[in-house]
Amino acid sequence: MRRIVILAVLLLVGMGILAEGAWASQPDAATKLVQDVSQRMLSTLEKRRADVDRDPSLIFGLVDQIVVPHFDFEKITQSAVGQHWKDASPEQRKALANGFREVLIRTYAKALLNYSGQDIRYLPVKPGQREATVTVPTEVRERGGPVVPVDYRMYEKNGKWLVYDLVIDNVSLIANYRSSFNTEIRRDGIDGLIRRLGQMNKKGEV
Repeated sequence: MRRIVILAVLLLVGMGILAEGAWASQPDAATKLVQDVSQRMLSTLEKRRADVDRDPSLIFGLVDQIVVPHFDFEKITQSAVGQHWKDASPEQRKALANGFREVLIRTYAKALLNYSGQDIRYLPVKPGQREATVTVPTEVRERGGPVVPVDYRMYEKNGKWLVYDLVIDNVSLIANYRSSFNTEIRRDGIDGLIRRLGQMNKKGEV
């Protein structure tokens, strides 16, 4: 799962762009955003590869600038925590979202450093199960390896396309985290999960 996540994130980092007004209301725009900005991001990385190789921490700034504003981290965290979200206080919800946000940002940044020219194919956008949602299907192929389907679930909010989940080889990333989060909460409560996320970030775990 971790290997596939790294492949998926190489596309995920390319979604950091605003989609305003009528542009955002067109489902096909979501696919174009993924494609155009992914290419721009990877092109920027190639141009700055020498700088990043000398100081890998520079990649965190790129991710923070391009990716962070365009993901709904609270929605992602709420989905991953599942039924326990309603039992969390506002302060706990904020701590959970901030902790999980940092885990994902570090994952994205580290994955971007591993990019080595994997082939990416963009498929036609699909309508989501709910109004104002779409799925952007893609395929990632490692050199000499199999094709891995990666579906990006996005929704429109206030004229912007935001990412709220991705499905990697038919496995939802949120569902994958939900299992471990539920285990942690059942054992040590919501505060236990907050502590666990803090430990993961301190140790650099994903």
